[in-house]
Amino acid sequence: MAAITPPPSRIYLLRHAEAAWAAPGQHDFDRPLSEKGYADAEIVADKAADKGYRPDLLLSSTAARCRDTADAVHRAMGSTLDLRFVDELYNASPDIYLEIIDAQEAAGSVMLVGHNPTMEQTLEVLIGHEALCQALPTGFPAAGLAVLDYDTRLAGWRLVDFVID
Repeated sequence: MAAITPPPSRIYLLRHAEAAWAAPGQHDFDRPLSEKGYADAEIVADKAADKGYRPDLLLSSTAARCRDTADAVHRAMGSTLDLRFVDELYNASPDIYLEIIDAQEAAGSVMLVGHNPTMEQTLEVLIGHEALCQALPTGFPAAGLAVLDYDTRLAGWRLVDFVID
């Protein structure tokens, strides 16, 4: 499934920001962002917008912490940004993430807001193990945004930027 070719020609992979600990009886799905997570989500969204990163389509897991992160991106990039929530992004495999990206044929660029370890595994499938280890030696951080472009010379995806708070 790693053979995703344009469109989209740009993929943004955004791991949700830091989540709060679950309250007694609270399901993992319902955990919102922590105070730090809210701040980090706003910072990364603003940095991305300042760099001119604006997807045609923003797809987010329906988990509370992803919705909160996606809302920060939506605020930073404007209300005209097409934002959709996708149940299948919660507890999904990298293959599901890739299938969802590949299905967005009408979008020139797509941003996924999702979870680790799937986010890191999806990045690895797209750019390769060596490139992943070189770019993110300590792993994919919370509120990290990977920006990938399709390189026609290489006939593959290349990490062009990684935005953190």
